[in-house]
Amino acid sequence: MHFLALDIGSSFIKGAVLDAENLTIEHVTRVPFPEPIAGLPPEHFEIDPASVVEATRQLISTLLSQAPKAIGILFASQMGGVIMAEPDGRPLTNYYSWRDQRTTKRHPSHPGSYLDAIREYLGNDEIQLLGNELRAGSALAILYWLEERGLLLPGAEPLSLGYFVVKQLCEGNRTALDPTLALGLLDLKENTWHRHSIEVLGLEALLWPKLDTVWQAAGVLKIHGKNLPCHPPIGDHQAALAGALLERGELSLNISTGSQIGMLTDRFVPGDYQTRPYLDGRFLNTITHLPAGRSLEVLVNLVNKPWPEIITAAEAAPDTDLAANLTFFEGPLGSRGSISNITTENLSVGTLFRASFRNMAENYAACAARLSPGKNWDRIVFSGGLAQKLPLLRQFILEKLPGESRLCSSAEDTLLGLLVISQVISGRAKDLREASLLVSAAQSG
Repeated sequence: MHFLALDIGSSFIKGAVLDAENLTIEHVTRVPFPEPIAGLPPEHFEIDPASVVEATRQLISTLLSQAPKAIGILFASQMGGVIMAEPDGRPLTNYYSWRDQRTTKRHPSHPGSYLDAIREYLGNDEIQLLGNELRAGSALAILYWLEERGLLLPGAEPLSLGYFVVKQLCEGNRTALDPTLALGLLDLKENTWHRHSIEVLGLEALLWPKLDTVWQAAGVLKIHGKNLPCHPPIGDHQAALAGALLERGELSLNISTGSQIGMLTDRFVPGDYQTRPYLDGRFLNTITHLPAGRSLEVLVNLVNKPWPEIITAAEAAPDTDLAANLTFFEGPLGSRGSISNITTENLSVGTLFRASFRNMAENYAACAARLSPGKNWDRIVFSGGLAQKLPLLRQFILEKLPGESRLCSSAEDTLLGLLVISQVISGRAKDLREASLLVSAAQSG
């Protein structure tokens, strides 16, 4: 019994064949995510949505040649950004990426930015009900920017990237949206669109997608003479944590190009963090956009050395008073980074990256204190590509957050999460927890 799995990320679109019976991931293939459209203002970050659909379709075709008897397709997708589309799925705009910064600019009739205006109009309590997800590049912020510019057409449908792709593949089928991709406009108490916020921001004339869960097929892709059920895409963050087999009482540190820290909860408890819908009706309390691979890549490009050489140098270097702050990109810890305390004796490739890893460990410790001041976790779960390949980083984190830990068994945590989900869809498990136990047992064996 095989499924195809697609992860529509921001650097690559990745695909694989999932063997739901033998619990293996096969034929992992990736293609570059399309480049942003050139010639736009500096704060604008847009992607041609048709290029994403075409790349995904070609990848599905490649995977299908490896698994011609596949019975369905599962998707994960980047969570931020938005596309405006006709009700039949035809795009009206480009994909406004989660990396778009236009809403940080001054509002023409407000003393602050577009983001500041939203905060004033909605208020803190309402923003908390929406999961505390308001930031540049969030769907909520971009939709408000479009409305203020008179660029929203009544009856248009705001879509997440993954939902748009699936709707296009399914040729206009009335597909459904999983709450994990609900654009930051979900009332987390009621698990439905937050109508009051929509009205306050002038978005009530839009057509809001039907909400449903990943467990039921949302449409059918006709390809190579086959009819393949397509399930609603889920957020890549949630898929990665499903692949890490995260359970209650565990603190997740997902460290890759981007990074997040999080804990699962059975009920909605807002706080000084974001709250996202998870699977099986649970919630994920999290702090996202933490400095990780994207920031480290700035330093990699600076020193112009390959990662294996950098890792060896960092492990061999002594601790010095050289300090690094990796907040090179806008996030909850700031937007300006630095390298400081430089002397002629303490600056080398090894000391620079050693200081950077220590800075990351300090960031995780500070965010863990925000997420759970009482340290209500029994174990840390490391996942993501960087967590896999940087044992020194894990060591520094555990010096700041001592206790038990485990490392996700696969660098392909998002695809592994879709494998876990396939166990429920195929009827081999009744829920996500039982599916996690099946996958965990297979890995242990």
